[in-house]
Amino acid sequence: MPDLDFRVDGAAPVPYCTTPTLGLKLYVSNSTEERIQSVALNCQVRIEAQRRRYGAGEKERLFELFAEPERWSQTLRSLLWTHVGLNIHGFVGSTVVELPVTCTYDFNVLSAKYFHALDGEDVPLLLLFSGTIFFTDSEGRLQIAMISWNKEALYKLPVAVWRSMMEMYYPNTAWLALRRDVVERLELYKARRGHVTWERALESLLTAEAEEAAG
Repeated sequence: MPDLDFRVDGAAPVPYCTTPTLGLKLYVSNSTEERIQSVALNCQVRIEAQRRRYGAGEKERLFELFAEPERWSQTLRSLLWTHVGLNIHGFVGSTVVELPVTCTYDFNVLSAKYFHALDGEDVPLLLLFSGTIFFTDSEGRLQIAMISWNKEALYKLPVAVWRSMMEMYYPNTAWLALRRDVVERLELYKARRGHVTWERALESLLTAEAEEAAG
């Protein structure tokens, strides 16, 4: 009976996808001698936020997710990032595949808020695996087995890799989704003030707010 193990050996941005995609270099090994015909792999990717240290600036930017640092012993927890499905082709012994993790820079999404708040270093990830193994036995008959429920892998994702991916897809840009009525109000403000771009309209509002707070 096949017994698969998993290890992540690296990560890099995947170019030319429709959405930002991070490719995890996944090493898959089978400790038994059967030939693996294919694997229908499912992977849950979690951010182990509690396994990382945070600087003062990071703590301030993470307030919306975890509240004030004094409460982090209760609020700082593992976060679900995404689910990934992948079909792995046949192999004997071991193989290396690219596990594509689609990402977003929409600040309404928890993972985007979290990554954007970080200054550097690594993010501890936990990958939980499940799925179906198709293999042939010693007599050449096709067999089916399930991936053991306790199969997992830890990986420290460099924040720089995530940032380089977002810079590749959205150079010097971030995405912010707003309610339609808020967009309409901002559009009216932009037109009345004669601002050419949305950035100038927002900068004008932020400048006015700063001046009001200072005075």
